[in-house]
Order: sequence, then structure tokens, then C-alpha cells
Amino acid sequence: MRETILEKSSELFLKLGFKSVTMDDIAHEMGISKKTIYIHFNNKTDLVEECTMYVFHKIAENINCIRVLKKNPIEELYEIKKMVMVHLHDERGSTEYQLQKYYPKIFIALRKKQFQIMEECIVDNIKKGVGEGIYRENINVDFIGRIYFSGVTSLKDQEIFPSDQFPINLLMDDFLEYHLRGIVTPKGRKILNALINSNYE
Repeated sequence: MRETILEKSSELFLKLGFKSVTMDDIAHEMGISKKTIYIHFNNKTDLVEECTMYVFHKIAENINCIRVLKKNPIEELYEIKKMVMVHLHDERGSTEYQLQKYYPKIFIALRKKQFQIMEECIVDNIKKGVGEGIYRENINVDFIGRIYFSGVTSLKDQEIFPSDQFPINLLMDDFLEYHLRGIVTPKGRKILNALINSNYE
């Protein structure tokens, strides 16, 4: 039951926001009593924290599954992007904003974990790309990894990228292309162009 509550609560939080969803909403949606939820979670803050880490770990596991497939580094980034969008259900900045505003300690802990896995993933991706000759040799790997993370996290800022003007899927595609065109070699550019053209067909 605990896993089911986590799954359903996470879905509601991502869809409607951490502040908007009450324990009553979750109980009603699941057809259970609030008492059942409180058997497994002390309070809403506890549930929010568990849900946040639940979604994070699911995404982290799936990133690792993609990485072990040994795709070329450009394709790997596009596969990760698609998977993350599926898991977050096209969630935009409002959910993250609510987490930051109403649950700042949870937000900070999540951001640290996101940075750690993103840095490891992107640094590994860049080094692999350089080794395969599809990323330039003279790039600062640590800088590129950090600027990528900074860019990805800023995409959810509604003041900078309002959702009515920048649909999240297109925004992520544009950002990924922007990132890759700055580091690819002529060989990598051919792979990137072919991948982009195949996605548009």
C-alpha cells in the first residue's frame, strides 16, 4: 500500500502542485481513508519528501538503464530527455516553484541530488563523446557539465520561459540542440542533424 500511495501522490503532486494537493484529495482519489495514509506517512511534509525522492530515484534508475545501452552520446542525451519528460508528465515550473517556496529543505536536498547525478551523467557523456570524436577535444568538461545543469534547471522558470510561449517539449529540444551544437565536431554535427531530421519526419 505504501508504494501505491507514493505512486498516486507523486502523480497528483506533479500534475497539480505540492501546495494544491491535500491529504483529503489523495485519500479521495485513491478511495481510502486519510488514516490509511497516516499509517505510512507521519504528515504531508513527510509524504512530499518521500514522493520527491521516489520520483528522483525512478528517473535516476532509468538514466542508468539508458547509459548502459552504450548508444552514441548524442542519441543518449535525447533518450534521457524523452524519458524524463515521460516521468514528469510534462510538468512545468509551478510544481518545482511550490516545492522551493513551501518545502525549501526538501527542494535543496533534491537539487543537490539532481546536480550529483546530472554532473556524473553529463561529464561521462562528454568524455565519451570526445573519445568517439563527435565532441571537440578542447572543451572544458567540468564547465560544460555545470552550464548544462544550470541551463536545464532554468528552463522551468516561468518568468524566463512562460509555458504559453515555450511548450516544454519544444523548449527541451531547443536547449539540447543549443548545447550540442556548441560542442560537436563535424562528425558529431552529421549525427545530430540526422537525429533531428528523423525526429521531425
